[in-house]
Amino acid sequence: MAKRRNLTPETKVAIVRAHLLDGVPISDLCDKHGIHATQFYTWQKQLFENGAGCFARKTNSANVRRQDDARQKQIEQLEAKIQLKNEVVAELLEEHVKLKKASGAS
Repeated sequence: MAKRRNLTPETKVAIVRAHLLDGVPISDLCDKHGIHATQFYTWQKQLFENGAGCFARKTNSANVRRQDDARQKQIEQLEAKIQLKNEVVAELLEEHVKLKKASGAS
């Protein structure tokens, strides 16, 4: 039985990079590093699926505070808008009741 090896993430990236940038055939890389082609393709898939993480903005306290302030401001604006709508609906219902009483409808 072959001994299981744990390659570092840096080594895995270097192997995939050698194929993508340097054009080294996958079979040569697999022979050199003692891995199967399916393992190489798994690493390549993981690299592409998680590649967006390296471009993601790092959160810092100022950025988080700014985002929280923006969310809080938006919440306050939406609450004020709901309050205004509730007041308008209440006025319309009150007007409706007065008109029904004035017309004698029950």
